[in-house]
Amino acid sequence: MRQQKKKWFSAFKCILKIFTKKPKFIYLGEKPQEPSLHLCNHVGSKGPLRLELYYEHNFRFWGTHEMNEGAKSTYKYLSTTYFQGKKHMKPFFAKVIGFIATPILNLIYLGLNLISTYQDMRLKKTFRESLNTLKNNQSIIIFPENSTDGYFDELIEFNEGFVFLLEIAYQRGLDLPIYTMYFQRKHNRYIVDKKIMYSDLLKLNLTKEELAEKFRIRCNQLGKMEI
Repeated sequence: MRQQKKKWFSAFKCILKIFTKKPKFIYLGEKPQEPSLHLCNHVGSKGPLRLELYYEHNFRFWGTHEMNEGAKSTYKYLSTTYFQGKKHMKPFFAKVIGFIATPILNLIYLGLNLISTYQDMRLKKTFRESLNTLKNNQSIIIFPENSTDGYFDELIEFNEGFVFLLEIAYQRGLDLPIYTMYFQRKHNRYIVDKKIMYSDLLKLNLTKEELAEKFRIRCNQLGKMEI
């Protein structure tokens, strides 16, 4: 069962569904259980939006903290980091679109109740909130690709934050199932891989970098599947 959302946000999602086609979900194994960790490609705003609207699973997203800290922070992130850096827009258009998008996205992110992520020591807050989420029998969806230069069909690098979360959870007695996913936008469908337990990965004696790379490669393989 999906986590309980505020009534206004549930109504808002019904409106969004009118303009967003439902994707198909193809499971290569059993449907995900809770709590678990899901690793997925981002595909700009397309991937997270479709998951929020149509993924029948109880989860919370990891998401950059700038989108959780009010209009000023959101506008700065959208107009510079997102639209200029990731979407490669001209500065003028990035600022205009960022200004228009900020109030709408602020509303959406308020409803999403995402877990804020950081690139400094505040990441401890991310792990603490993530552990509480998992203990409450909710799963977490993470988009680990390095999107500094934009979003690509072929994922180039995975950040290692999710590996630290897996390790911390395991140290606290929680052996998480991991599901790798890929949103094939051409076919409007998600390929969801068979689960793999973190305890089984430990037997491979991989470094954190090697483990992140293993999932990046698998995610790209899912993206090329013809089913």
